[in-house]
Amino acid sequence: MDGSTPADVFAATAERRRAVADLLEALDVSQLAAPSLCSGWDVRTVGAHLAQTAAPGALGEFLRDLVRARGSIHRANDAAARRAGRRPVAETVTLLRERAESRFSPPMTGPRAPLTDLLVHEGDMRLPLGLAHDPDPETVRVGLEFVTTGHAIGFVPRGRLRGLRLAASDLDWAWGDGAALTGRGIDLLMAACGRSAVLPRLDGAGLSALAGRL
Repeated sequence: MDGSTPADVFAATAERRRAVADLLEALDVSQLAAPSLCSGWDVRTVGAHLAQTAAPGALGEFLRDLVRARGSIHRANDAAARRAGRRPVAETVTLLRERAESRFSPPMTGPRAPLTDLLVHEGDMRLPLGLAHDPDPETVRVGLEFVTTGHAIGFVPRGRLRGLRLAASDLDWAWGDGAALTGRGIDLLMAACGRSAVLPRLDGAGLSALAGRL
């Protein structure tokens, strides 16, 4: 997906939404209630969040939650996800499939943000359940480029990747200067976005520096 167009990104986003719908549909009650890698959210809530953010009116609803949360993006996001998580899982699955082709993109971040959100959150669901997380590396490239060179607001805090060189072992992709951090692209992406659970999958002199920042 190197040099991908917006149409390519939207197509990959639709594919990941359908993959999440398939995942949720296959899980049992105990798996849906299991804690995800997102603090305070179970697997069911993460899936509901992904369905909610694909809604055509997602921005308007988020702004209303933001007002209620007195400007806290974290609290607004949490409230919206928990509310969406109360719906039946079958409804979440249906919404993910109905909204798979949604081209809603958050202001400033652009179309790569929803795809990156899906890639990371799918891992948030799969890894605690012991399920493989193996998205197409070329799709993961889009997320890596977004978090390292885009306006990755809400994904990677300023300074987290400072002084590190990220290199994907399953892609012809590298970024940055400094202490090396190597591993599969999806594991690098999740680590960059704050998931310490994937750190044992990574190698390099930069590992301890990143671990100390998470």
